[in-house]
Amino acid sequence: MVQYGRGAVLGIPSLSETTSETTRILLIEDDAAVAESLKRALERTGYDVAWRPTGAEGVDYAKGTSPHLVILDVELPDGSGFDVCRELRLAQIRQPVLMLTVRSDEADKVLGLEVGADDYLTKPYSLSELLARVRALLRRAYGELSTTGGNMVYAKDLVIDRQSAQVRRGDELVNLTPIEFWLLVYMAEHPQQVLSRTQILEAVWGYDADVADERTVNVHIRRLREKVEVSPGEPSLILTVPGAGYRLSG
Repeated sequence: MVQYGRGAVLGIPSLSETTSETTRILLIEDDAAVAESLKRALERTGYDVAWRPTGAEGVDYAKGTSPHLVILDVELPDGSGFDVCRELRLAQIRQPVLMLTVRSDEADKVLGLEVGADDYLTKPYSLSELLARVRALLRRAYGELSTTGGNMVYAKDLVIDRQSAQVRRGDELVNLTPIEFWLLVYMAEHPQQVLSRTQILEAVWGYDADVADERTVNVHIRRLREKVEVSPGEPSLILTVPGAGYRLSG
């Protein structure tokens, strides 16, 4: 049984170390053989897995049951996984989404991130890699990260509470996905420091970077800016340092 500490208060179900609740994963995959193989592997690891073969069934399940994580195939019989991911986000379902795709085109991977996915894997992939990605996403969404220096972190007029996993600008609550929240926390913990994409990826996503993975950072920075910048087109908080990475201004 997989358990985590304090869950992030981001409008998603929390896991408590004082309960015996099993981590629930929703698998949306139309290939029955692939789905059964993944389901068995995940259940052997201790997860409770619900399989749905179509996007529509998956969205209905997510709305009614609130799984802790969604594994979503791009190719579905009733449409694109990109559309399903977009529909999940529009429905205010902010649980981590891991997309599975046979498409190696970088534009398709970026599109998946743009519509709200937190991470992606290109088929064929190893089971160990998939499990590592699942664990990393769950850890970022629900697990404890370092709280050295207290629970509160500040970024200009943003107040970031690591204990409740909430971000506020004045009285306004800024709604972030778990990955977006920890990305902001990491940058706020290193104000004025130029952070490379590799550093960010390893700190927030928790695995070694390659060129394609580093583009994941670019997309999430863009999404984060849309939520925390007063003028996203002219960012004043999260600055790009050409050829080096990103810097959070003081």
